[in-house]
Amino acid sequence: MLHLLLTDPVAWGSVLGILIIVIMCAYYAYMFIHNSGDETK
Repeated sequence: MLHLLLTDPVAWGSVLGILIIVIMCAYYAYMFIHNSGDETK
């Protein structure tokens, strides 16, 4: 199962797509928290 995941380009595309979405969500959450914190100072 793990070997198939590592050798299948379609699986790699799905993993990279999910990883990009998670990184973008974390980035926007960080920016939102950072900007909200600056306004209250």
